[in-house]
Amino acid sequence: MGHELQLTILMIEDDDVDAKGMERSFKKRRIANPIIRANDGQDALELLEAGKVPSPFIILLDLQMPRMNGLEFLEILRNHEKLRSSVVFVLTTSQAEEDITAAFEKQIAGYFVKDEVGANFCEMLDMLEGYWRIAYLPQ
Repeated sequence: MGHELQLTILMIEDDDVDAKGMERSFKKRRIANPIIRANDGQDALELLEAGKVPSPFIILLDLQMPRMNGLEFLEILRNHEKLRSSVVFVLTTSQAEEDITAAFEKQIAGYFVKDEVGANFCEMLDMLEGYWRIAYLPQ
């Protein structure tokens, strides 16, 4: 069984308020998984390539970010020999159909809109926690 390992959450989010809000929500739900934050896709790739995100991990990815946005990050991730199987959930303000389609074309596991998440954020966290508790993730 591969579930004894602690799952790391890599949060790729440039907005400090959103990042703090998510961290508070995790604490409120007593989800004690280690959270590593990257400010954009470039930061995240550097952390991943340097081995600073312990496996197993999932990625919570914002799409609208400076330097390297979420879709650019996904493009590089999916073409990366060692990182291409990473599990990614998009958590963004974009409800644009083209963003949703583009993200799913890059094999994301789920797409959540922050505005909608507001009241439903706890339900989303419950879903994520249930997912990583029972799913087998690449090491």
